[in-house]
Amino acid sequence: MPTKAVLFDLDNTLIDFMKLKRMCIENAVDAMIDAGLELHKTEATNIILEIYFDSGIENQRIFQDFSNKVLGREDYPIMAAGINAYRRTKVSYMEPYPHAISTLTELVKRGIKTGIVTDAGKMQAWIRISALKIRHLLDIVVTFDDTGKQKPNPEPFKKALNELNLEANECLFVGDWIERDIAGANSMGMTTCFARYGSEKKVTESHANYEIDDIRDILSII
Repeated sequence: MPTKAVLFDLDNTLIDFMKLKRMCIENAVDAMIDAGLELHKTEATNIILEIYFDSGIENQRIFQDFSNKVLGREDYPIMAAGINAYRRTKVSYMEPYPHAISTLTELVKRGIKTGIVTDAGKMQAWIRISALKIRHLLDIVVTFDDTGKQKPNPEPFKKALNELNLEANECLFVGDWIERDIAGANSMGMTTCFARYGSEKKVTESHANYEIDDIRDILSII
């Protein structure tokens, strides 16, 4: 059956999110050290990354958690310096992967529906979509807040299919996270594509129908 829609994960599939996250953290650490934090930059950066990986990459209290961990209290001048630097960096450097915009544009030209299914909250997701200026290239956006479930739970995928009024075998799902994106879409009967370029891990078996090293390779699949 021909592909009628291509659905994407957002972070590390359309956005190089971990590159941006590390840049934000490093600039935040510089600002906190300037504000009086007595910790080596590399050590502080690694501690923040560890907290993110333990508590979730969307942790909205990361600087409070960091301050409590390394200082035993919430040091507001230091936390404020970090938060301000983090936010400035996030706004200034949020960019799509190379060829992401042109690939979305070409899909639209071909009459193929496009959408995002993300575990990010609605506000966080829309801030990123707005920064990338891709709203006009998307037919649907499904966030965590829309179902209260994270991938690989079937509910986010079901909502996307219902909004598109399509069957699972008419959709290609593209994502970087095997256990959530690929496993979830596979369980629904979607065709799956592993975004190798966005994966933080070395993968030997993705269990996806396709694997790509550049997002524009999608155009040769459908």
